Amino acid sequence: MEEKDIAISVKNLTKDYGKGRGIFDVSFDVPRGCVFGYCGTNGSGKTTTLRHIMGFIKPDSGSVTVNGLDSLKDSDEIKKFIGYLPGEIAFPAVANGSEFLKIQAEMINMTDFAKAERLINSFQLDPTANVKRMSKGMKQKTALVAAFMHSPDIIILDEPTTGLDPLMREVFVNLIKEEKARGATIIMSNHMFDELEETCDKVAFIKNGRIVDIVDLNEMHNRPYREFIIEFGNVDDYEKVKEQSAQFVLKTDDAHLTLNIKVDLAKANAAAEYLSTVEIKSFKEKQYTLETYFMEEIGGKEDGTNN
Repeated sequence: MEEKDIAISVKNLTKDYGKGRGIFDVSFDVPRGCVFGYCGTNGSGKTTTLRHIMGFIKPDSGSVTVNGLDSLKDSDEIKKFIGYLPGEIAFPAVANGSEFLKIQAEMINMTDFAKAERLINSFQLDPTANVKRMSKGMKQKTALVAAFMHSPDIIILDEPTTGLDPLMREVFVNLIKEEKARGATIIMSNHMFDELEETCDKVAFIKNGRIVDIVDLNEMHNRPYREFIIEFGNVDDYEKVKEQSAQFVLKTDDAHLTLNIKVDLAKANAAAEYLSTVEIKSFKEKQYTLETYFMEEIGGKEDGTNN
């Protein structure tokens, strides 16, 4: 991929806070127009990485560029085309949400409030509410409006759905899809597998401050094989298939005459023809999700290896 096609580039980024805390040799690229998820437990290094991208923290080593600009040296210039949602929202001394949004708009020379009004309506937000009395969800929605209202080229979101109810989470997911269609580049930390899978093109997993894997969602969803769960009608057919297909059997359940079988899609017709010769009680495909991928491929990894 050429440099002009990369919106955010993180190279060998390290910030060591001591006692194993921080981020260590973190590297990844976010292509233009990509929705890039950043997944990990609390304390894994997600927020530290995003704050480096914003130019808020000086690394011990490594670098970050945003649209080819150095995140630290050119932070003022970068902030002109970025929408940012911090993990911890702290409003300035303003009376209400409307005043906060007006100040934010003035800082970025925004004069058209049409999108802001649309977002306020979508999130069912009352911007006239006193910011000191706002609930966590209200504060989150106000900050989300501020991050998206000027249609920035790049959007950085730290746990964006914290405090949102299920309905508002759905509004957020739809918003991400709209922004992606617009061509925005988005990087967001999140620990909600379903939200990441529904919105992202790629997801990086960070553990103990190190990247342990980066998965391409398109490749994951288009694996050349599928896993099926087959329950047999009698023990003879169960034992027959278990023995003759041993190399494809992932899991057996003798008590319930059930096999989990991995089938190469190129050989799916032959497999179906073979299974038509035995008595099958039930047959279903096992759904392979991002959470499944994490549990099977990443859950046990301790040491980070950037991909």
